[in-house]
Amino acid sequence: MSSIPVKDNDKKPISGTFVDSTPLLGDPEALRRRSREDGYLFFRGLLDAEEVMAVRRDVIAVLDRHELIDRRFPAEDAMADLSTALRYSPRQFAVGSVPAHMYRDVQKLQSFHALAQTPKLMAMYRTLFGAEPFAHPRNIARIAVPHPEVRATPSHQDFVYIQGSADTWTCWLPLGNVPGQLGGLAVLRGSHRAGLLGVYHGPGFAKPESILCGLDYEWLTTDYEAGDVLTFHSLTVHKALPNGVPGKIRLSCDFRYQPATEPIVIADGSLDPHMASAFGYTWEDVYDGWTRTDLQYYWKKHTFELLRFDRSLFDPKEKIC
Repeated sequence: MSSIPVKDNDKKPISGTFVDSTPLLGDPEALRRRSREDGYLFFRGLLDAEEVMAVRRDVIAVLDRHELIDRRFPAEDAMADLSTALRYSPRQFAVGSVPAHMYRDVQKLQSFHALAQTPKLMAMYRTLFGAEPFAHPRNIARIAVPHPEVRATPSHQDFVYIQGSADTWTCWLPLGNVPGQLGGLAVLRGSHRAGLLGVYHGPGFAKPESILCGLDYEWLTTDYEAGDVLTFHSLTVHKALPNGVPGKIRLSCDFRYQPATEPIVIADGSLDPHMASAFGYTWEDVYDGWTRTDLQYYWKKHTFELLRFDRSLFDPKEKIC
């Protein structure tokens, strides 16, 4: 009889809140020590809230054109028209995505990609790395539609999906206020020190889950506000929390960064648009109509060591806690 992995730490309640690392931006060594110890950094109000809200409005406008926004409410509330959502398979809304024709239009937003390279964000990573940061061009929009058959993204490590260099950091940036009731992100503090974990394939369409047997770490989260920034190491375990606001879409971004130490070690797909192969579009499609040439093909000035994406990391492991 085969054993079934038990993700015991995933059952632990959220027991703490993030420490605001904003005061350490003036003390790079202290900032780096905290990053090595905790595997995450949180910055309250690092970005201009209006800049973030402008991107939110652009994303909502795309969803509204595709009839995914319930017009009985103010557009900025991002309430979903569930009659539209239910026309599609739940797989098309899994892990914070939307159907291909909607997602392509979000990916074409210049403002969305510009946010990943806003000066305050790049300056923070410059301080964290002690080197120039390289911003991955594969920027991810998370559009968590409250489809009744889709559950929140479970515990996982981003390295499985990014690969390349383990010294890559994810930036999770809420597009608007995300109080706890709306289901933001939680981080398992210090879990990056456990290394790469095995995965378990749970039911439904969610991502493979990290097996957390015997990891005595603490789950942390916060009530997010527009302008807040959460960043974490590629091996830090994290998860989305359930959305308890009926009908409301949670909007956020995933951006990735690593030191620009050449050659830059990176997985080959990280230089492509997100979901490009699955949804059928190219950088030429994304850039159509843009006015900022500095955001286009900027990575071509660098040299890379391209690594083949290893799908064996998704193979399920059997482990009993």
